[in-house]
Amino acid sequence: MMAIDKLLTKNRERKFICVGLDSDIDKIPANLKSSSNPILDFNQAIISFTKSAVAAYKINFAFYEKDGEKGLRVLSETVESIPRDILIIADAKRGDIGNTSLMYAKSVFDHYNFDAVTLNPLMGRDSLEPFLDYKDKLNFILTLTSNKGAADFEKLKLDNGKFLYQQIIEKIVDWNSNNNCGLVFGATNTNELVENINSFDSLPVLLPGVGAQGASVEDVIAAFKSAGRSNFLINVSRGIIYSSEEEDFAEKAAEELLNYNKKIDSILKEA
Repeated sequence: MMAIDKLLTKNRERKFICVGLDSDIDKIPANLKSSSNPILDFNQAIISFTKSAVAAYKINFAFYEKDGEKGLRVLSETVESIPRDILIIADAKRGDIGNTSLMYAKSVFDHYNFDAVTLNPLMGRDSLEPFLDYKDKLNFILTLTSNKGAADFEKLKLDNGKFLYQQIIEKIVDWNSNNNCGLVFGATNTNELVENINSFDSLPVLLPGVGAQGASVEDVIAAFKSAGRSNFLINVSRGIIYSSEEEDFAEKAAEELLNYNKKIDSILKEA
C-alpha cells in the first residue's frame, strides 16, 4: 500500500490526528520505569489503545538516537508494533549532499521501513532527490515551522517579494512529479496557513504545533474546510501520550485522541 493511500484512507474515515511518539523516560508513568524496556512498553501500550482511532504515528529520531544502539532497537521495534495500514512518519529532518542523502533514505525507508520522512530543503532539490525517488513513500518537507525561530529565516522577504517559505512551497509543488511530496506547516502560523493554503496544490500537509505549543485544532480544521481540502495530518505528541501519569496512561491517551476526533468531526459537520 502506497504511503499516500494510507494517509488518504484515514482522512476519508475522518481521522486527521497524527500521534507523536516523542517518548521521554523522564515523563512516562513511574510504574513503567522498573521495566527492562520502559520506552518500548510505553509505546506499545499507546499504540495498542490508539491504533483504531489514529491517522498516523510520527517518531522523532532524537528521542531514540540519544540512547545509542539500544534506543535504535526500541525505534525499530516500535515501528514493527504499528499496523501496516497506518502511516508511520520518521521525524528525522534529513537533507544533505547526494551520496549522504541516499544513505539516509536507505536507512529510513529500507532499513527501518518507515512510510514517510520529514526533510529539510535548504540545500536544494539534489539534496532530497534520493528520497523523492522512492515513489511509494511520502516526503514531508519543512516549509513554515511552528517554532519562534521560524522568523529568523523562513519568514525572510526575498527580492521577488515572496517570503522564503512561500518560495519553498512553490519549489515543492514543482518537485512533486512522483506525487510523493508534502509540506510541514506549523499550526501556530494560522494567518499564514489561511493566506497560503490555496498555493499548496494537491500536497498533503503535516501540521505540528497543536497542544503543548498552543495552536488551535479548531483554527486548523476551519482553514482546510474553507479551502475544501481534506488531505492533512495534525500532529499531537505530549498532549496525547502524557494525558496521565498513572497506570491508566494508555486509556487516557485513547480518550484524548477520541476527544480530538469528535471535535474535528463536529466542525466538519457544521453548515
